[in-house]
Amino acid sequence: MYKLLLRPIFFLFDPEKIHHFTFSLIQFTSKIPGISSLLKSMYVVEDARLERKLFGLTFKNPVGLAAGFDKNAVLYNELANFGFGFIEIGTVTPKGQAGNPKKRLFRLKADQGIINRMGFNNEGLEAAIKQLKKNKGKLIIGGNIGKNTQTKPEDYTEDYLACFNALHPYVDYFVLNVSCPNVGSHAKLNDKEYLLELIGTVQKANRTFTTQKPLLLKIAPDLNNGQLDEIVALIAETNLDGVIASNTSTDRTGLKASEAELEQIGNGGLSGQPIKEKSTQVIKYLADKSNKAFPIIGVGGIHSAEDALEKIEAGADLVQIYTGFIYEGPKLIKEINKAILNS
Repeated sequence: MYKLLLRPIFFLFDPEKIHHFTFSLIQFTSKIPGISSLLKSMYVVEDARLERKLFGLTFKNPVGLAAGFDKNAVLYNELANFGFGFIEIGTVTPKGQAGNPKKRLFRLKADQGIINRMGFNNEGLEAAIKQLKKNKGKLIIGGNIGKNTQTKPEDYTEDYLACFNALHPYVDYFVLNVSCPNVGSHAKLNDKEYLLELIGTVQKANRTFTTQKPLLLKIAPDLNNGQLDEIVALIAETNLDGVIASNTSTDRTGLKASEAELEQIGNGGLSGQPIKEKSTQVIKYLADKSNKAFPIIGVGGIHSAEDALEKIEAGADLVQIYTGFIYEGPKLIKEINKAILNS
């Protein structure tokens, strides 16, 4: 129904406007008696064999929703009805910010991809916490955290720390988003010495809590092998809990979209099918190089059950979808879970 009926209609409209419309639609329909139960019966796969135990958490199933979809933690309870094993909210920054000027979200229909330069638009920490207090405990929630655009380089760590400390009681794991191509000072966020400082500071804060929360690093798909070697060394040095591979890409190689179309769109992070192979290669390299020394969450171009199984075969312990959710609809979650059971 989604691909035949809803998607063609949704794709007639501006991507960002339709995103907000679908949020309202899901919220509204979920309040109708019986709808949540109906959605669960259609999409949720309950099977103990799907459970995954990683960094002290038990995931009902290994299929999650990547950060960026539910930025302000307003829809995670309703989205749980579609069968996700976990949902990552954010990216959350200390203060609310509008993000980059619109238009900033673009579909590449021929490529089954999306280009975005949202710029960490979100309502800020307090708004996220207000929503997270409504958590009904249906599934694991991750907190993807970042810095405000206007923050000075010397204060980056304070922004991450503010988000970490405030969100700590409300999320199950944290992701340091240092690889989004749509924020300033990208170079500093990828400098190994700075990452050591950032991770060390957040880990120190983590130890002040009675219960420590897992801390993961989200990396770009455009890193070369030398840079990936640095990531492996960084994780070994800091005992980080895991990696999310990968974020969006700035590479435009091999796209079906015309040069004129890409020039009109401009800069931004590419997601979806065009980065599938690249993100899988990053997962495989990290898994092989480290001898699977740390958990990996695989994300990037998962539009089918086969795509998800490729990520798992390459070394991913869990997978996340985003663009595939938009192109394929909620049945994708069930198809992946069924395929894992049959693999």
